[in-house]
Amino acid sequence: MKIAISSDEWCELVEVVIDECKNRGYEVLYFGPNKNESSTDWPLVSAKVACLVASKKVDYGIVMCWTGTGATLAANKIKGIRAALCFDAETAKGAKIWNHANILGLSLRLTTPFKAKEILNAFFDTPYSEDEWNKRQMATISDLEEKQCKFFKDI
Repeated sequence: MKIAISSDEWCELVEVVIDECKNRGYEVLYFGPNKNESSTDWPLVSAKVACLVASKKVDYGIVMCWTGTGATLAANKIKGIRAALCFDAETAKGAKIWNHANILGLSLRLTTPFKAKEILNAFFDTPYSEDEWNKRQMATISDLEEKQCKFFKDI
């Protein structure tokens, strides 16, 4: 499995996430500064990850910034991306089951290495739901993405 990872700055969490993915046997592509390099623009590195996921050049992505919010928002601007900002394992599990998240967003500020390992385990070990109700929900998400505000005829 290939995983694209980005961060706008280097810190312990970035190293932990990369190492955890490699320890699972995943091929990792990293976008962002390395140790002792200055920070970079989170919208750009997040969008690179999202473009790789959307084009199916990688299986999943992980985007990180100080709060995780900006990186997740930037990733979600790319068609076909369902990036979920997760602060715990249960949220990551739900994001995979019900939302078919293909990118995991993490906060550099709030995510401890221990919590990151729990979140990664939940995210990668949980399959997408394939029940009919969930398939209908994902089809609606795709429809919204395609039609945007034209989806609603009453506004």
